[in-house]
Amino acid sequence: MALDLLSVGRVSVDLYAQEPNHSFSEPQTFMKSVGGSPTNVAVAAARLGLHSGVATKVGGDLLAPFVLAKLAGFGVDTSYAGVDPQGLTPVVLASLDPPADPAIIFYRGAAAPDTTILATDVPEQVIRDCRVLWISSCALAVGTTADACFAWLDQRARAEHTIIDLDYRPTLWADPADARRAAQRAIDAGTVVVGNRDECEMAIGETDPDSAADELLSRGVRLAIVKMGAGGVLLATEHERLRVPPLSIDVVCGLGAGDAFGGALAYGLLEGLPLDRIGELANGAGAYVASRLMCADAMPDLASLTSFVLDHRKGSLA
Repeated sequence: MALDLLSVGRVSVDLYAQEPNHSFSEPQTFMKSVGGSPTNVAVAAARLGLHSGVATKVGGDLLAPFVLAKLAGFGVDTSYAGVDPQGLTPVVLASLDPPADPAIIFYRGAAAPDTTILATDVPEQVIRDCRVLWISSCALAVGTTADACFAWLDQRARAEHTIIDLDYRPTLWADPADARRAAQRAIDAGTVVVGNRDECEMAIGETDPDSAADELLSRGVRLAIVKMGAGGVLLATEHERLRVPPLSIDVVCGLGAGDAFGGALAYGLLEGLPLDRIGELANGAGAYVASRLMCADAMPDLASLTSFVLDHRKGSLA
C-alpha cells in the first residue's frame, strides 16, 4: 500500500523542561519524547489517520530502540527509518524560556545519522507513489541526505503534493547563502511551500506575506503558505488567497506547533478540503499542540482536533 505521507529529515530524542520561564542555568526536570520537525509531521499525520512514514536514521545506541518503538506506537511506518551502527541518535534539550519561543540546544555530533541517508534507502517507486512527499529544508544542509532529497525531488518530477517545509535552523548551516540556494532549488521542485516570515526572508528575500506568496507562485508553486504568528496564516494559490486568523490560547510550549500544522495540512490536502477549511484545521492543530507541553505526544486525533477547533471558533465569536 502506498504511503499517504513520507517525511524526510531530522529525528531526535527530545527532553522538555517542565518549569516555565526557567533557563538552562536553573534547576530543571525533563520529560522525554521523540522529535525532529519532519518526524513530528509524520506523527501528526498518523494521528489524523493517514498512513505516514519517515525517512530518517537513528544511531546504534541505547536511545534508538526507544525512538523506533515510540514512532511505531504513534502509528508511524518505520520501514525507512534506518540505523547507523556507528552513529549516535541526536538529543535536543528544550527550556520553556519563554514558553512561546523555547530555548533549544541541539546535540547532533559531527555527523548525525539522519544526515547519512542515501537515495537508495527508499525505493524510487515509494517516492513516486507516496501521496505527499514532505521535505524539510534542514535535510538539505549537510551529508548524503541532501543529495538524496534532491534525487527524490527529481524522481518526483513535481508531482502533486510535493511539499517543501522551509524549516530553517541557522545552527545547522555553515552559511545562510547555502541555505538560500538549497531552499530555492527545492522550491523550484515543489508544489506546496510552507514557511514563516523569517524563513521566507531566508529563502526568497521576502518578509511581506503577500510578496512572499507572489514570489513562490511565480516559481511554479501551486500553494504558498506563509505563517504569520499572531497574524494567523496566509494561504495563496493562483486563483484564491485568504488569511486564517489564529486561535486564542494559553501557550504552554511553542515547539511542535508548526509540525502539527503540517500534519493537518497534509490531511486537508488529501481529503480535498476547501482552502479555508485546510487553513482552519492546520491552524487549529498548531494551537492544540502549543497549548500542551510535549510535541509528538500531544498531536491530536481527528475527533480531538475537530472539537478543539469548533470550541475555539465559538469562543472567538462570543
